[in-house]
Amino acid sequence: MSPTSSNGLSDIHPLAGRSVPADMVMDTAALVDAYFTRSADAAAPGGPPVAFGTSGHRGSSLDASFTEIHILATTQAICEYRRAQGIDGPLFIGADTHALSAPALETAMEVLAANDVAVIYQENLDPVPTPVISWAILGWNRTRSRRADGIVITPSHNPPEDGGFKYNPPTGGPADTDVTRWIQDRANELIRKGAGGVRRVSFQDALDAARPMDLRRDYISDLGAVVDMEAIAASGLRLGADPMGGAGAAYWDLIAERYGIDITVVNPGVDPTFSFMRLDRDGKIRMDCSSPWAMAGLVDLKDRFDVAFGNDPDFDRHGIVTPSAGLMNPNHYLAVAIQYLFRNRTSWPRDAQIGKTLVSSSMIDRVAGDLGRRVAEVPVGFKWFVDGLLSSAYGFGGEESAGASFLRRDGTTWTTDKDGIIMNLLAAEITAHTGKDPGEHYTALTERFGAPIYARTDAPAGPARKKALSALSVDDVQASTVGGHPITRILTRAPANNAPIGGLKVETENGWFAARPSGTEDIYKIYAESFVDQAHLERIQRDARTLVDDVFTRAGI
Repeated sequence: MSPTSSNGLSDIHPLAGRSVPADMVMDTAALVDAYFTRSADAAAPGGPPVAFGTSGHRGSSLDASFTEIHILATTQAICEYRRAQGIDGPLFIGADTHALSAPALETAMEVLAANDVAVIYQENLDPVPTPVISWAILGWNRTRSRRADGIVITPSHNPPEDGGFKYNPPTGGPADTDVTRWIQDRANELIRKGAGGVRRVSFQDALDAARPMDLRRDYISDLGAVVDMEAIAASGLRLGADPMGGAGAAYWDLIAERYGIDITVVNPGVDPTFSFMRLDRDGKIRMDCSSPWAMAGLVDLKDRFDVAFGNDPDFDRHGIVTPSAGLMNPNHYLAVAIQYLFRNRTSWPRDAQIGKTLVSSSMIDRVAGDLGRRVAEVPVGFKWFVDGLLSSAYGFGGEESAGASFLRRDGTTWTTDKDGIIMNLLAAEITAHTGKDPGEHYTALTERFGAPIYARTDAPAGPARKKALSALSVDDVQASTVGGHPITRILTRAPANNAPIGGLKVETENGWFAARPSGTEDIYKIYAESFVDQAHLERIQRDARTLVDDVFTRAGI
């Protein structure tokens, strides 16, 4: 891989955007074998623990960070948590198409059955997108007193060798920090004891005790409640879908048939090696539907379709490709979606707010001001949108990493987790209703509000610096200008809920930056945006590093 450049970004790998070489194709059998055999390494003193980040526990069996003992212990902890909380309804479980997802699904079902948890799974153990689990939990809880919850087994867009495990409580979305910390700590306690406190039955017994449902059919049948499927069908739009080998690969043909829509699935294969992908910026296989390198295959086909779209393996993220813009920057599409939805969803609550993360584009704020709607700015992580979407206080919740959801057309809750399927279909609805694709709509927004330039860079930071960055206060910032403009606001807590943002955001009239430590690497991330030009953005980035380095220096680290 190329060395890190002076601006903090890794240089583009020479194979970025190209097909996967044969010598990079993963040995799936070895990966799955390590899932079972490396549990002892994980349980050894100092072994990789269960660690819930913003999206659950992630790791790989190859380094013993995602093994059978992790899933045994985490599932047992979830059983104990839900019992303590009086959650006595069914648990909906689903998994994506990563190689480690299937064995983890079996392990989890064995523990759930032994703990007398009523499990509902997709018929034939077919893959399940993350939003379908959220949708199912909320649908159950809407009419029943015995509350349901769920488990989603996915590492999202991470490379093929990774696994992931998430818990969604009865609110339907990602569990909050207090819940995940309890589950994480209890799971690690069980691992330290060699998982002796874990209950377990055979997989066949677990399967016999569980209840199959066609969640896919039921979710698809309900899509008209959230997106104007009739308008899409009537428009005759030519739509292209690249499921990128993910959990929703079988959904698009069924959606096309159910609603009479012209959808061409350009890459229908499902292969846990994901060897059909194009390599990402750093030369790795990564199913990131917001990456122009990973999405290069679909971008090459953009002129064949009126709108095309891709998804990551668990279908909670979206990537929108249009003839006018190619692959849209996620921030650009969020702004377009917000403008369209709040102008056209006349049954939504008049005081419904626009949920955005602190590191999303300020174009959203300008659009919101034009709409006369309040912005609810929250820390990074979709869990911060759950309560607002559940109560319909938020009409829309979206984050800069291409994840979003929004209310049903009647103003009630659809999902409280990211839903890449409805975000893709919304792009088609926008085009059907307006005659312009989302890329053209974003161009119109820039003509009214300016054309921001947005980037994320990385800078090195060891554990001490990352801890210091997380604990910053407003008083720690000594600078008065950034990018040559006076600072107008400094944030270390989110305006919407006063929750710590785990870093710092500094704003000026025409630009801003945010600095946050990485949860997995010895770096901190700098998000920056300028409404002036590229040179101004680069000046903001330099000032951001200088400001943060000054804080480190004064702290003696």
